Amino acid sequence: MLHCSMDTLTEYLRMGLEDLAADVAHARRREELGRLALLCFCEIRPWARRAEEEHLAAKASAMSAQSVPTSRNAFLKRMDALITELEQACERAGLLESAADLRRARSV
Repeated sequence: MLHCSMDTLTEYLRMGLEDLAADVAHARRREELGRLALLCFCEIRPWARRAEEEHLAAKASAMSAQSVPTSRNAFLKRMDALITELEQACERAGLLESAADLRRARSV
């Protein structure tokens, strides 16, 4: 499986990832479920596809296609797994502060 690194990720994709990570971290800290779902399908999945982050794209797509979780906690648990993948993409891109921000947001 191909993963982008700091060397192969364009500046446009790096900036997009940094913005996306900030949006996701903010929504996660505030537990904005609707915003998280929207970011998952409309932002994370398309970004991951453009960046050839296939595992992240597949996870975002699967999350969007799965049945609606029966509880807030179940949704946040699934979202946290996706955020972990996003953290790893940030780390591969050298966006260590963005990765740390996502990690802090998950531990709220």
